[in-house]
Order: sequence, then structure tokens, then C-alpha cells
Amino acid sequence: MTTISELLRQGFARIDRYDARLLLCHVLECSKESLITKQDCVVDPERVDRYLHVIQQAADGYPVPYILGYHGFWNRNFHVTPDVLIPRPDTETLVENVLNILVDASAPRILEMGVGSGCIAVTLALEKPDARVVATDISEKALTVAKGNARRLGADNVTFLCGSWYEPVEGVFDIIVSNPPYIEPDDEHLPALRYEPIGALTDGVDGLSDIRTIARGAAEHLRPGGYLTLEHGYDQGAAVRSIFECNAFRDVHTVKDLGQNDRITIGRR
Repeated sequence: MTTISELLRQGFARIDRYDARLLLCHVLECSKESLITKQDCVVDPERVDRYLHVIQQAADGYPVPYILGYHGFWNRNFHVTPDVLIPRPDTETLVENVLNILVDASAPRILEMGVGSGCIAVTLALEKPDARVVATDISEKALTVAKGNARRLGADNVTFLCGSWYEPVEGVFDIIVSNPPYIEPDDEHLPALRYEPIGALTDGVDGLSDIRTIARGAAEHLRPGGYLTLEHGYDQGAAVRSIFECNAFRDVHTVKDLGQNDRITIGRR
């Protein structure tokens, strides 16, 4: 017979302790507190097998959020599948800066391209309830995930469109937001992200081609004085600023993330 404490010991031996606890809560459908108060409880053999299976998955590098089916972002849990990127804390820097830009705006129109899980568009819609948000993605599967998150979290002020970048978009906006594929195809960190959708990670060129496309098309879809706000790699700040300036944006500047790395570049039309 296998107890909760024995399963935890096995989990701790294979993966990060926090993830081991999280996965056991997931398998047992219990709270973290129960793991402490019921350590001597015997676990059903089927659940033992399930836990050992997910621990093996995690030890092999399969992302824990995909096993759980959700990941936290801006104090909310977003459903995630291998069809979408796992939300990162760095992306909260993007959301924070957009909200700061729009703090005094009334009923702003927001365009997010490459919506993925919907963590950016849905968060902006919930934090700015009078906003009208349009969110696009080329992947129907990603849009299904994003729509589900919007519905579950109550973001009914988001319109979802399928297409590549500006292709399905009509009208002008107060701000355009995107976390596009920006990792270079030969980046040493890319293999560690092998379970996430490759097309959402890298453009397959130089990590900047999608950023160029977004910057070139932005003027047509921004009101005068409107903002373009993009997430990018830690070493791409200067290159992205140059792209913005070559496309006639002004007041161009780069914001650092919590790790003090260049992460967000902002410009005004």
C-alpha cells in the first residue's frame, strides 16, 4: 500500500518539489493542505499509477502546465494545451504597460495579434471592462483555447478573428499589442521548448521578421497618436527600436522586465 507521503518522496526524488506537490494535488483532486494533514492516507492504486506516470512526463521535460491543463497569469488560471504557448511572467510586463497607457482612456479599441491562450487579450478585457478588444490568430486550435478562456473568465468584450496578422482586421485601434514569435531558429534555448508550438516561438528566419511585418502594417490600423506595443527577446531591444523608428514611430522606448532584461518596446504613431 502506498501513502501520500511515500508518493511525495518519490516525486521529490524526480522533479522540483513544488511541481511534485502540484501534480499530486491534481491526481488526487485535493488541496495542498490535504497533502500535509493526510500524509498517512493510502492512495488508490490507479491514482498511484497515474501520479507516477505524470511524474515521469515531467521528468522527461513535458511541461507541467500541459499536464495540469492550466497556468496562472495575472492572478487568473488560463486553460492551456500544446496548441498554445504557456503564459510567462515576462508577458505580464506587456499587460502592465498597456494598462498604464490606457489608464485614462475611455472605451479604447485594442488589437492583439497572435492571441494564443488569450492571456493578454482576456486580461486586458477584464482589467479594462469598457474596452473593445479584437484578438487574432492564424491557428484555429489556438483560437478555440482562447475563446474558451474568455468564456470561462467572463471576458465578453473580446472578438476573435482567424488569420495572419492584419489579414482579418478592419478598422483602427488605440493600441496594437503582440507577443510574436521572436526566438531565432538556432537559439540554444529552443530545444528545451520542444513541446510548445514552434510557430509561436520562432519565425524560422532571424527572430525579427514578424516584428517587421507588424510594424510595417501598424500605421494603417492605428489612430493618430495610437501605440504599438510588442514583446521581444532580451537582446533585441536595439533592433526593435530601429524597426519602429524606420516605420515612423515616435517616442520609441524599451521597457525592462522583472529580471531587468529588455522585454517590451513601445512607440506612437
